[in-house]
Amino acid sequence: MSTDLTAGTRADGTGKGPSGRPAGTGPGVGRLILDGLRGNMRQYGMLIALGLIVALFAVWTGGDLLLPRNVSNLVLQNSYILILAIGMMIVIISGHIDLSVGSLTAFVGAVAAVLMVEHRMAWPLAVVLVLLLGAVAGAMQGFFIAYLGIPSFIVTLAGMLLFRGLTEIFLKGQTIGPFPEGLQTVSNGFLPAVGPSTDYHNLTLVLGLALIVFVVWQEVRDRRRQREYALEVAPVGLFAVKLGALVATVLVFTLLLASYKGAPVVLLILAVLLVGFGYVMRNAIVGRHVYAIGGNLPAAKLSGVRDRKVTFLVFLNMGVLAALAGLVFAARFNAASPKAGINFELEAIAASFIGGASMSGGVGTVLGAIVGGLVLGVLNNGMNLVGIGTDWQQVIKGLVLLAAVGFDVWNKRKA
Repeated sequence: MSTDLTAGTRADGTGKGPSGRPAGTGPGVGRLILDGLRGNMRQYGMLIALGLIVALFAVWTGGDLLLPRNVSNLVLQNSYILILAIGMMIVIISGHIDLSVGSLTAFVGAVAAVLMVEHRMAWPLAVVLVLLLGAVAGAMQGFFIAYLGIPSFIVTLAGMLLFRGLTEIFLKGQTIGPFPEGLQTVSNGFLPAVGPSTDYHNLTLVLGLALIVFVVWQEVRDRRRQREYALEVAPVGLFAVKLGALVATVLVFTLLLASYKGAPVVLLILAVLLVGFGYVMRNAIVGRHVYAIGGNLPAAKLSGVRDRKVTFLVFLNMGVLAALAGLVFAARFNAASPKAGINFELEAIAASFIGGASMSGGVGTVLGAIVGGLVLGVLNNGMNLVGIGTDWQQVIKGLVLLAAVGFDVWNKRKA
């Protein structure tokens, strides 16, 4: 998560500062922090915006936004959009788009309902089958895009219509439910209570503390590795502010969840996806290739990147995540509906762009997708709490998306 945040300050502390002065005689720490923030607004802008939105609605709702029960509901209500946003961010980084994920989400939920409710199939087996179905759907679209050269917009638009029609066929225009209790627990359940009886959920506290240790270790390790390779690093003051903000955020979030029923099961799924895909995109070869083909496809080809294979895998992965989101959504509402998944693709795309993705590809992070999804989720939840109508909610979310894309364009021109 650490990146070089200054321009002109060597890792060993020598050389010229941003203003051309010797590093030892440059501006103070406060000035360096401000310079670092200005140079990395793409990375920190939405994090700051999310904090401001939370603070605004916390005051506006008289603290209701940050009630432990509401925080848990925020996680549960936005879990499937966050899952889709992770996959969509990777698709957009590769320079493509996927308009089919909402319809595929509905189709997977319909197939799962037919298997579990009508045919009484064991839910773990049905889950595996529908995840494979999502992989096949994503691979099919990826084949047309990667190997036949059809634009992703056209292929996934066709997929959106195809999967929506198949959903109607499978459900025959009806709503099917309820789902098995085990699957409902995955989407709506919480971690079990363990240990002595206290005012907090013990297991959630332990997991939260473990996450804090991991975050600190990861940040310190990344900073040390950058210094070892003589890369530019953030000023100590900015690094300390960033680390303190991360630790404080995780701690507050942990205490809020632990004071209610504990961490939702689906939050663990999101955490695994965030850590796993974050590692792949930052450290694995395939992740670097995704950035390469999105940033400069001709150069990536000349460098030996197998762009067709990478694009195929990107859409296969999106299919699996759409299937997972479909299962979570259907289990949360305990039924599969022909109208499920409407506008999910727009929410996922909006979350990606708000979270820092670039329209031209090659830019974005998995964490940014989560932040963008949370911005939309907090906006939805906060506006509902204060009684803003759905019509004005759409207007406000549209303006937020427009501002995020406008900021991306402005940032490029400035660079």
